[in-house]
Amino acid sequence: MNSFGSKFRISIYGESHGEEVGVIIDGCPPGIKLSIDDFEKDIARRTPGQVGTSDRIESDKPLIKSGIYNGFTTGTPIAIAFFNNNFISEDYNFDGFYRPGHADFTANIKYNGFNNPLGGGHFSGRLTLPLVAAGVIAKKILQNIKIQAKLIEAGGNKEIEKAVKIAIEQGDSIGGIIECEATNVKAGYGEPFFDSVESVISHLAFAIPGLKAIEFGEGLNAAKSKGSEFNDVFIDKNGTTATNNSGGINGGISNGNTIYFRLYFKPSSSISKAQTTYNFKTNQMGELKIKGRHDACYALRVPVIAEAITAIALASFYQ
Repeated sequence: MNSFGSKFRISIYGESHGEEVGVIIDGCPPGIKLSIDDFEKDIARRTPGQVGTSDRIESDKPLIKSGIYNGFTTGTPIAIAFFNNNFISEDYNFDGFYRPGHADFTANIKYNGFNNPLGGGHFSGRLTLPLVAAGVIAKKILQNIKIQAKLIEAGGNKEIEKAVKIAIEQGDSIGGIIECEATNVKAGYGEPFFDSVESVISHLAFAIPGLKAIEFGEGLNAAKSKGSEFNDVFIDKNGTTATNNSGGINGGISNGNTIYFRLYFKPSSSISKAQTTYNFKTNQMGELKIKGRHDACYALRVPVIAEAITAIALASFYQ
């Protein structure tokens, strides 16, 4: 479904080329100071424009429709909308082709052909904008908890600008790895077994288009480590550990150390390089060339989205 959470609940709606996209947030406490200016910084970080990202630039000014009175949250549902204006729908007439890697084919099957496919429709990265907006509010709820994410690798290369440049020159795309940290999180967050900290963050993380894997702490190395190597030994009465291989989580519960995880994103599916794929109209293999404005490295825009989903997850546990 398009809703998530119970204590802090969000519902997103809209399509890439529809009139608007937006979010409804329920469970925000009353009395939190909030204005349109609070959204500006995080929204700007998600907006394309840098080298390797789409040329589609929207104003992305939030329209707060409810839940705010005299500059403070009221405790009732907050509705925020963003209008779509800068889209070119004719770029999405593929004449019998479904774009490889996209949800075009699966969405058509699921919705019996009634889905809006333009720009990816409801499956577009455009729908991460409402997530970022919800994340802004979640961060305010969390007060002193600090969340930071960054792109640490693109296309298997730590020289990110160089990797992006090569992808653009080749008419191709590359994936990337995002690392996210949450500090000042008290011990005790999480509800085992099915609402562990890892479970809730992972559930939200996979709402970000293009995510293919996630690891908490040194998760990938855990399988080849010994217990004597991987265990985080305690060094004080507050539960501080000498290492943080578990990423600040034990038994699905935050242990008071920094929570950190990495997100692994696939390359953007829309590429200008020609692809030979099946044409469902002619029932033959054919050559597909995708026009339009697309990200050579979508992961460049993801750090702020990773922060948002982390904040939303932690807000659901906030004590």
